[in-house]
Amino acid sequence: MCFQDFSITHTFRARLESWNLLSQDTKVCFYRGHHQQFKDFFSQEDGVVFCSDVCSVVEVLGREYNPYQWRLFIDSSKVSLKVVLLHNGNKFLSVPLAHAINTKESYENMKLLLGKIKYDEFKWNLCGDLKVVALLLRMQLGYTKYCCLQCEWDSRDKKSNYVSKLWPKRTSLTPGEKNVVNPPLVLPEKIFPLPLHIKMGLMKNFAKGMVKTSRGFEYCHQGSSW
Repeated sequence: MCFQDFSITHTFRARLESWNLLSQDTKVCFYRGHHQQFKDFFSQEDGVVFCSDVCSVVEVLGREYNPYQWRLFIDSSKVSLKVVLLHNGNKFLSVPLAHAINTKESYENMKLLLGKIKYDEFKWNLCGDLKVVALLLRMQLGYTKYCCLQCEWDSRDKKSNYVSKLWPKRTSLTPGEKNVVNPPLVLPEKIFPLPLHIKMGLMKNFAKGMVKTSRGFEYCHQGSSW
């Protein structure tokens, strides 16, 4: 348990001891104040806690800030949506930029987060899973016909999917064309998809396309149950 005020800590501990709710080896300590030096660089608006001065935060951490040495990572869990700044060489610790509780991955929320952290000013490169990339480029989610951000691969052309190796390059993201819903929030050349998520997505689609009665599917099914 962590508390900032000693009197509150002492009183609360004494009360729990009087109720016989603490064991003999229970320790009560103060809340560490390492966050105090970063407190002035963060703000809270519209249910989002975000960094309002990225350069100062990096300088306090003892690093020289260069936007080309960092990339933006966006992802969500079951309870929150997070935006983190990662070093390209992974030599330095990550820098949290924004955090929103009970917020789902959506186009509106992505637009809100990018506006709070002033993305238009820094123009970081971005990385994330395929769903985050689709939302940032405002592409239609789900099993759409044109779901690739780099080429015009036709997911419904099953006769050519395992034959054709070269597909026409996607030259534009025009709303209303090729499964693009609204104008993208970032430039496509700023996006760096994660290889692991791509491999997992390909394997998932491959497994869904297999004949369920085939020997190959039965072999994969037995391997997954080991």
